[in-house]
Amino acid sequence: MLKSGRVNGADDRIRALQHARRGGYRTESRPSAPAIMTGRPNLLHVVPILLGGLLAAGCGRTGVIPQPSATSAPVIPLTSPLTPLPSQTPLPEPTSAASPTPIFPDTGWERLRPGLESRVINLLRETGEPFEHLFILRVEPSEFLFSVGYHPQPQSLEAWQSETNALIVVNGGYFRLEAETPVPNGLIILDGEAMGSSYGDFAGMFAITQHGPKLRWLAQEPYDPNEPLLAALQSFPVLVKPGGELGFPAGEEDNQAARRSVIGMDRDGRLVLLVASIGNFTLHKLSAYLVQSDLDLDIAINLDGGPSSGMLLAEPFEVIPAYAPLPIVITVIER
Repeated sequence: MLKSGRVNGADDRIRALQHARRGGYRTESRPSAPAIMTGRPNLLHVVPILLGGLLAAGCGRTGVIPQPSATSAPVIPLTSPLTPLPSQTPLPEPTSAASPTPIFPDTGWERLRPGLESRVINLLRETGEPFEHLFILRVEPSEFLFSVGYHPQPQSLEAWQSETNALIVVNGGYFRLEAETPVPNGLIILDGEAMGSSYGDFAGMFAITQHGPKLRWLAQEPYDPNEPLLAALQSFPVLVKPGGELGFPAGEEDNQAARRSVIGMDRDGRLVLLVASIGNFTLHKLSAYLVQSDLDLDIAINLDGGPSSGMLLAEPFEVIPAYAPLPIVITVIER
């Protein structure tokens, strides 16, 4: 294990933010559209696959991305046209009498089981073109157990779920390669044992105690090596600062867009897990969206992104696939 310590200094912050802006430590060309797989025959959950081809069906204004103000980041145009991917259930050939399939900008919260809700939001530009697809889970901490997983040999979301029998698996924080082995950046705690070095005040921490999970900003509540944590994970930047304040200002924006994963907690103490799978959010634009949204977030932390972004729900089955194997994950298990 690596010796626990604390990482400080302007150089560390600059290097960290450079990695976060491009979505992670590895850069790959992102696919033209997210591949969303579902075990339900509801067309609503294959909307991202069909988004390019079915846009003409018409969408409401609920999910429209407004034109940026003078203080917000500009909307990043798509680098290539969205290419619809085939759904699991082939659609019939259109006929002159066929009615278009509606696409819903926002499904609203759907109760899946006690303490767990899901929501899909399709954000559109003012021109009506797709901007981003959000898959969100909202979890009541009292109904579930939380943990952090790490393997020197990365594996898929499906492999992590099979190993842990978790209901939810989402990618974790950043890592670096040492002799071809992924090593966590920042601090992680597994079964009470600390590994790595704590970030400075630019980062946040997902900490699990015997009382449940908690999110915190390290500038406000630094890590104490003597605190009794069962598990923990650090990542950056803090997108929503405690109290619902903007976490990543426009002054730090560099317009690098990527797929994004977020862990947050709302004002009612519910954990919010979000994956933006198309890859059009910059850090500032995502930060501003989260603050202005109706998610009512008290705090939110950016996780690893780019090809690492992904989330799996075991029942009912939904997966936003990560395009790279994952050495670090967060798991949610039924009590």
